[in-house]
Amino acid sequence: MMLKRWTSRVLLIDERDRLLLLCGRDPRRPGAQWWFTVGGGVEDGEDYAQAAVREVREETALSLPVERLSTVVWTRQSLLTVDGQRFDQYEEYRLARVTAAEASTVRIDTAEACYGYRWWAAEELGATSETVRPKGMASHLTRLLTAVGGPHPEPVLHLGDFDEDTDPE
Repeated sequence: MMLKRWTSRVLLIDERDRLLLLCGRDPRRPGAQWWFTVGGGVEDGEDYAQAAVREVREETALSLPVERLSTVVWTRQSLLTVDGQRFDQYEEYRLARVTAAEASTVRIDTAEACYGYRWWAAEELGATSETVRPKGMASHLTRLLTAVGGPHPEPVLHLGDFDEDTDPE
């Protein structure tokens, strides 16, 4: 059975324009590992922004007010299987900049990212052979960080509809 899931994801960017990514693995697929943004499911009674700040707090120990989040910058629809469960997942992405002091206090204490975390520069993301979600993160992030400083907000970019189980890396 496929479960519908709505998620709120956060692009946490430090003062050096690096993106915080968490590393996870599928326990049922040996060697299946990927890097992903902070965030997770929207719970009953929450809107996407509330879910975003809750997930940031749960996954990084940072307490950011909703006002620190940008409007939605990306959306994505994906089908994926994790631990034997198939999901049809809708994702909204918002950007939040953190200071060096805040970045230094990040504490990752979540089962989803028990394989580590890392602050990535866009150039590093473009050069890595590791799996990063969403696909094309390096180019999307570069465009976003360039646009954020501009005079006009960029329209929401839909990154696409993917089947993570069958789409090529």
